[in-house]
Amino acid sequence: MSSRTVTPTLSMQEAPSPPPEKAPADDPPPNGGRRAWLQVLASFILFFNTWGLVNSYGVFQAHYSVAELRNESESNISWIGSIQAFLLLIVGIATGPLFDAGYFYALLGTGSFLIVFGMYMTSLCTVYWQFMLAQGVTIGLGSGCLFVPSVAIVSTYFTTKKSLATGLAASGSSLGGVIYPIIFTNLVKSIGFRDTTIVIASIMLATMLICISVARVRVLPPTKRRLLDLSAFKEIPFLMFSIAEFLGFMGMYIPFFYIQSYASEKHIMNANSAFYMLPVLNAASIFGRIVPNFLADKTGPLNMLVPCTCISAILAFCWIPVHDTAGVVIFCILYGFFSGTFVSLPPTTVVSLSPSLSVVGTRMGMSFTFAGFGILVGNPVAGAILNSGSWIGLQLFCAISVVTAGIACGIARFAKAPQLMAKC
Repeated sequence: MSSRTVTPTLSMQEAPSPPPEKAPADDPPPNGGRRAWLQVLASFILFFNTWGLVNSYGVFQAHYSVAELRNESESNISWIGSIQAFLLLIVGIATGPLFDAGYFYALLGTGSFLIVFGMYMTSLCTVYWQFMLAQGVTIGLGSGCLFVPSVAIVSTYFTTKKSLATGLAASGSSLGGVIYPIIFTNLVKSIGFRDTTIVIASIMLATMLICISVARVRVLPPTKRRLLDLSAFKEIPFLMFSIAEFLGFMGMYIPFFYIQSYASEKHIMNANSAFYMLPVLNAASIFGRIVPNFLADKTGPLNMLVPCTCISAILAFCWIPVHDTAGVVIFCILYGFFSGTFVSLPPTTVVSLSPSLSVVGTRMGMSFTFAGFGILVGNPVAGAILNSGSWIGLQLFCAISVVTAGIACGIARFAKAPQLMAKC
């Protein structure tokens, strides 16, 4: 595959570049080397500070429910994290054309400022609307500015190792979901919420400075992408996969938001031990984003995504009878691993479901719109179910959402099969 074929591929993975760094259109991707792997590091940091914060929100949810926002319902508190994740995806779609036009450093600088500023402002919050504005809206907008660069810069440096490099970069979100909750829970007891949040914001600032110093894009896309390609919805594989994105993101993140509260409120373990379940989930998800991505280069992304999503659904059902420490730990490890695939493989899947590379960016934006609305409504609905006193209802909502996502992925796969045969 020529570089001209590869470099414009993913609108979420396209790589425009500032004029000083612009590479010739026919310059092949290096597929390695110091500069290429530095881009993996830069993307890793972006995932670490965007999706890593989304993955960490469960520890904030558990803290707010007994401290600053103890008078608010679980559903209201979860809206903060859901708005943050929703804006990450939706704003990322809107900033795609800016990225294509070469405004890489503008997006990187703006997004870096907003996420760090938002976290510093969170340290000063005392009432619900302030948390929503600082942690939900400001960090969400900043994460949206960084979302396109986080999945774009790696793809133009790799062809044969693209899925592996993307998986390594995406694992930053899981590592962020391990480190930030541990820092928060251990420091909040000794130095308080305000200073703990300042420490997290300072880590974000330091890591983002590293990212800005090493991030370099290779090429500008030959054409600017459209925001919509309505003809895509006439194709059953793409339509069903987009529905799977909505259903999957609606249910997949529920354990990440609520597993700590579940382990504590069900008296499965004390509060000091319960908080470790979120880091365990995210630690397992690191491997779930690397190993399947490595195998997907050989099997095809949908062939890997379908079974992993179905296994996640089975595990979500298995969450219901778990009432002991060993069971919760095993659930977190297995669910974290298999659910990680649903986050890391969709970009590659959209490529495989697109008829040409010229529409990949547009279709990826459309697909992530479905994912954004799914994560927007999923956790607040789960919180509303929990407010009625039903943990089983919350778990069933999670499991049914994920199993229907797996079914939709399966339909997309089998609908695509005749097209694959026709090309042979």
